[in-house]
Amino acid sequence: MLTEVHVPDDVSTAVGLIAGGATAMGGGTSLMPWLNDYASPPTELVSLRRTGLSGVHIEGSTVTIGAATTLAQLEQDQDLNPVVRSIASVPVRNLATVGGNLFARQPHGDLAVALVALDARVTLLDDAGTRDLPVEDFVSHDRPSVLVTSVAFERPAPGTFRYLKAARRRFNSISVVTVAAAITEAGGLVTGSRVALGGVGPWVIRAHAVEAALTGRPLTEATVSAAAQAGLGEIAPADDAYASAWYRTRVFPVHLRRALLGH
Repeated sequence: MLTEVHVPDDVSTAVGLIAGGATAMGGGTSLMPWLNDYASPPTELVSLRRTGLSGVHIEGSTVTIGAATTLAQLEQDQDLNPVVRSIASVPVRNLATVGGNLFARQPHGDLAVALVALDARVTLLDDAGTRDLPVEDFVSHDRPSVLVTSVAFERPAPGTFRYLKAARRRFNSISVVTVAAAITEAGGLVTGSRVALGGVGPWVIRAHAVEAALTGRPLTEATVSAAAQAGLGEIAPADDAYASAWYRTRVFPVHLRRALLGH
């Protein structure tokens, strides 16, 4: 039951309200349907709309994104454009925020998959102070009751970041399999890789076995096929209205190949 919505004008007030038991709300695209569809205890919300946490700041190769930045505001970013445009639809992206996407449970939260592959860090704030965490750690378990203020990542070298989301339809469809990867090569061999997967587990999965199978080898169909086989041991998909666990497991190697090789 929704009892009150606070709209503070500063971050410190928001932090105090959250410490007192209120729930932070970005665009409300995930939270409000949940409150409307399920019985809930008395709930106070803290809207972050006026807290000054929106905007994108670029300094050198470092991109810092405020937590209240909407997904629509990221559509002009050279790296995140394909990620953002794969999420929901235009009306939803006009409301949904970067910080909110980090709290979305899989198979939602495609931006979080990309941020893990980009080795992004999230800045958290509570009544104990500010701290930074890798996004990978933040989204790999139940999220704490803290305020996300920003995320930051280093701009990848041109051509090194890859992203693919397989879904049932183009708009307003959750992930069947999402693959995001940052791959570096030299001398015809993969010299570094970060691969993140969505839609195939309860959390965003950092695919360490896939990375190990890629590194030190040429990025060929045979290499990617072997990496996909290694990755089958890391995924734990579930059944839902969009796809069965069996289907997600079956098509994972196909979509890993398409993401990394483009075919």
